[in-house]
Amino acid sequence: MSGHSKWASIKRKKAVTDSKRGKVFSRLVKEISVAARMGGSDPEGNPRLRTAIDKAKEVNMPLDNIKRAVQKGAGELGGAMYEEIIYEGYGPGGIAILIEAMTDNKNRTVAEIRYALTKQGGTLGESGCVAWMFSKKGCLLIDKKAVTEDALMSEALEAGVDDLKNDPDDDMFELITTAEDMPAVKAHLEKAAIPVSSAEITMIPGSYITVDNPTAQKMMRIIDALDELEDVQNVHVNFEMPDEELS
Repeated sequence: MSGHSKWASIKRKKAVTDSKRGKVFSRLVKEISVAARMGGSDPEGNPRLRTAIDKAKEVNMPLDNIKRAVQKGAGELGGAMYEEIIYEGYGPGGIAILIEAMTDNKNRTVAEIRYALTKQGGTLGESGCVAWMFSKKGCLLIDKKAVTEDALMSEALEAGVDDLKNDPDDDMFELITTAEDMPAVKAHLEKAAIPVSSAEITMIPGSYITVDNPTAQKMMRIIDALDELEDVQNVHVNFEMPDEELS
């Protein structure tokens, strides 16, 4: 069973909770602003911005909020300017943790992340200590009710998808692409009348370690603590969820 697929399913459930807490809007505003600043305010010529705007629309962010975030990133509006930073560390059992953050105050962010990690039994590592284990990839989710696996496989191969994952315990097919190809693959599937439930750029480990239930529970507490931090955008790990239910 794919560790990434099972972890992706858990992340989706967590995203729903985050949405209810309003955190997802804040994170997307930062992503849109940084994407616009780095690649320009035109989503047609800026794939990262287009992806961020698509995700904002998926969670029903008001168009005015999206527009202001783009204008802020392009320098048309004032306000805090965010910087992307990657933090790396370890959880229980040697689990690798890669943390993507956006902040206007690096001292505050590193202190909060270090505290969240050490309080739950993790450690903050040096730059480069675990990043080499992860690769930037595109990840697209397709509702299994929308298409058969054979039909999706046919279109995926034509679009140049790297991998198709079908976890029997998940209600979504998961397609893995290169980060650069993800927007084109999404467009190809939609042109073929295959709706894409979600499309994002993520970090996928080259291999996974298997942990027992108590270790997984400790790791989930670390992830929850990190997710509570305003400056944390994404948390990536390299462990497989145990088959038994987490409590």
